[in-house]
Amino acid sequence: MKHVTVIFPGEQSDFSTIACIAGAFEIFQAANAYRKRMGEDTLFTIELAGATEQQGSYADVFTVKPKVHLSAIKKTDLVIIPSAVPSQKPNKANDELVDWIRIQYKEGAEIASMCSGAFILASSGLLDGKNCSTHWAHVDAFRQTYPDVKIQADLLITDENGIYTNGGAYSFLNLMIYLVEKYYGRAAAIYCSKIFQIEMDRQSQSAFIIFKGQKMHSDEMVKEAQTYLESQLHEKVNVEELSSRFAVGRRNFDRRFIKATGNTPVEYLQRVKVESAKRAFETSRKTVNEVMYDVGYSDVKAFRDVFKKITGMSPITYRERYQKHF
Repeated sequence: MKHVTVIFPGEQSDFSTIACIAGAFEIFQAANAYRKRMGEDTLFTIELAGATEQQGSYADVFTVKPKVHLSAIKKTDLVIIPSAVPSQKPNKANDELVDWIRIQYKEGAEIASMCSGAFILASSGLLDGKNCSTHWAHVDAFRQTYPDVKIQADLLITDENGIYTNGGAYSFLNLMIYLVEKYYGRAAAIYCSKIFQIEMDRQSQSAFIIFKGQKMHSDEMVKEAQTYLESQLHEKVNVEELSSRFAVGRRNFDRRFIKATGNTPVEYLQRVKVESAKRAFETSRKTVNEVMYDVGYSDVKAFRDVFKKITGMSPITYRERYQKHF
């Protein structure tokens, strides 16, 4: 029988942490029950462990207490790190947790982080040079804090060398179905997806991203350029001319912009335009062509291609899904 350790992150816990812990236990228990009905042995035992044995209380509603201290678990097969409040403040409990995660991975355990639990995982160094997803709202802070990690804001799940990460909030349920399929097989995953009504094979969180501009950086020139691009929503922008406005060569301008935001200037402007288009589809009765012209596009194919690249769906599909019924 294999062993799963679900981490309790102590002071970094919040309501999302509780949801992740409960969801992980419930879905794995359902997968175990499915195996038993199929005449097979239970696959996993599941334990909640932490670097502290103190219980956590949340808004006088939930109380969580880890079953064991991490030091009592010498060997595990899968470590699940739930969503946690992103924090870079050093503390003894977090250091102990991160060291334990490193040791378990070295000993052959696989590691899965949910939502902002990626911050804890990244602090171990195990994500350096690897792809990683997290909640889209935390991507800027994550990129600034862990520049050696290949953050993939659009991906719902990454799977690399026995390390899994996933996107934001309750998308951890999709990660759980993914892990059930990995360990228990497709039939068990389909069963759990039906029982808990979780969409299978979802690969992107793009449609849920609210683009607010990537400004958690210290390059003032880039911030000015971002503000300018945001003011040119209805216009076509020549990046060569834009770099000249700041007396910076085009190559150096692009390099600084990418380093600060993770996007090229062209990609940034596309995201600004698409975010405006999304709001228009959600709150007005405008047609696709009307919205397209409003955000500075005149070519239907170009607009459709950019919109789909960023959101994962066509403008028509997005409009049908999110448009308010007046």
